Amino acid sequence: MKSKLIVGLMSGTSLDGIDAVLLRVHGHGATTRFTQLAFVEKQFPQGLKTLLLKNSNPGTSSVDDIARLNFLLAELYAEAVGSVTQRARVKISKVDLIGSHGQTIRHLPKPHRMFGKPIRSTLQIGDPSVLATLTGICTVGDFRVADMAAGGQGAPLVPYFDWLAFRSKTRNRLLLNIGGIANMTVLPRNCTPDQVYAFDTGPGNMVVDTLMHEFYGKPYDDSGETASRGAVSLDLFDQMIRHPYLKQKLPKSTGREEFGREFAEQFISRAKRYDREDIIATASQFTAFAVYEGYKRFVQKKMRADEVIVSGGGSKNRFFLDELRRYFAGAGVRLIDELGVSSDAKEAICFALLANETMAGITTNMPSVTGAKRKVVLGKICRP
Repeated sequence: MKSKLIVGLMSGTSLDGIDAVLLRVHGHGATTRFTQLAFVEKQFPQGLKTLLLKNSNPGTSSVDDIARLNFLLAELYAEAVGSVTQRARVKISKVDLIGSHGQTIRHLPKPHRMFGKPIRSTLQIGDPSVLATLTGICTVGDFRVADMAAGGQGAPLVPYFDWLAFRSKTRNRLLLNIGGIANMTVLPRNCTPDQVYAFDTGPGNMVVDTLMHEFYGKPYDDSGETASRGAVSLDLFDQMIRHPYLKQKLPKSTGREEFGREFAEQFISRAKRYDREDIIATASQFTAFAVYEGYKRFVQKKMRADEVIVSGGGSKNRFFLDELRRYFAGAGVRLIDELGVSSDAKEAICFALLANETMAGITTNMPSVTGAKRKVVLGKICRP
């Protein structure tokens, strides 16, 4: 085909809904070109976030719930495909491919010995085979599994897209995505794929979102206004920055297992004597600090950043951006939208393009990023 119509789907660790993007894609590999035709955000039905959180926790999860959610999410993804094609005024039958990340409910990248075998594992639900059957469109999903089978962390996967879309011949770039978890892709000027590396820096919105829900009944800190009204508690902050994940060597990835409800509850128990706004400010400061600490520990000696390009839901949080500009005083901190890619749509775009590479048989994991023993083709191809 000279070009393909591809839908990319993403529902992330913030558990706030589904991002769906429709792209027209030309070519594959380093020559890939794409145009965004439409983007929609579909909120989860009321109560679904709570149910997903419950089933992301080993103490409260249910095998029956997980099995049913696996099918339910595929139904919701199919509706999102219909919505984004309708937004673009494109018949769903014209879509050539879907790339769907699925919803992560467990990510265990550290090997755990079982019957003498070192087992790494991950589980994304919203079955791609169900989605293919419901839409009648070939679907690629379960992108993380092959990398983990090859000894990798299965994350982050966005760095391949970052290299594809944002490498520069003249500038050293950090691509920072602040979702539930924050992750950083390092793109030295004029880099090859083998020179790219990336890692999760720590919590993005996850801890702050949990605290906002606990204190105010709100899903997130809109524009960082609550944090901006507070003052950072140095005592609390000093405790947070001792978290062992910050010192953990590369490759590394993290998730709700490290920085989910249990982490937030422990933080709240230590912070009872502080004002709520100060607690939010301190947790927000921790997100920005963890990003810069990751840069200092793992990047700065090899490469000094010329630009920090920010995407994800956290890019709308002015407190995060102000603190990042303070930390990265020698580099320009820019929003990804300034480079022509929607911050909201970025991860959905990524999985549309990863699906395109899967169909072309191109390896898209980066062993320098995930620690895998070899390059592999990512994703399962599910035909309708």
